[in-house]
Amino acid sequence: MIRSIITWTGSALPVRRVSNAELAETVDTSDEWIVERTGIRFRHIAGPDETTGTLAADACKAALAAAGRTAQEIDLIVLATATPDQTFPATATKVQAMLGINDCVAFDVAAVCSGFLYALQVADSMIRAGAHRRALVIGAETFSRILDWEDRTTCVLFGDGAGAVVLEGSESKGDRGERGILATRLHADGRHNELLYVDGGPSTTGTVGKVRMKGREVFRHAVVNLAAVMTETLAVAG
Repeated sequence: MIRSIITWTGSALPVRRVSNAELAETVDTSDEWIVERTGIRFRHIAGPDETTGTLAADACKAALAAAGRTAQEIDLIVLATATPDQTFPATATKVQAMLGINDCVAFDVAAVCSGFLYALQVADSMIRAGAHRRALVIGAETFSRILDWEDRTTCVLFGDGAGAVVLEGSESKGDRGERGILATRLHADGRHNELLYVDGGPSTTGTVGKVRMKGREVFRHAVVNLAAVMTETLAVAG
């Protein structure tokens, strides 16, 4: 049996770091208010020359270097993002080009907060099926580009950055002691669209839009469902 193994990880952050105190100069908030409710003390914000694609590529380079792999050994790139560089082509193809990979499967997955898990399961399924041997799975965002910087309920929570893993197929007998992705379980419920969304898009407003969130409801929904999903996944993993 083929099992997908995360062989190494990499990350990348924008150069600029914005503290709570700096935010408090432009929005009605304070360091105490933010830390008490979120634990956040600063966030990284992308500069003019930093995009979701460049951050993703830097994270991939770090992961590949740590894993001792070259970009040419990759035959699949799955990038999870809600803030792509362009509507199309996929930002994953830009990452592919920046890494110097001439030919591989490359596409984006848009599932916002759960995006990396969706991307990981997709890549895991493709590797288990034998279609690919080695993948880069990436989560990258430049949420600062879609924030309303006058809305303290959202602008204090989000920042920019990227993380990547090298995912490789390995023959496994399924023993408990072996490494690998044992199980994943994904869910979605479109009835709660209005809890966390962007108020724009190509087919609705023709604009990028800004992040809107009902914070209390989002937190409540997450707390109620997280434990159940974890229990379900552990049961499948055995």
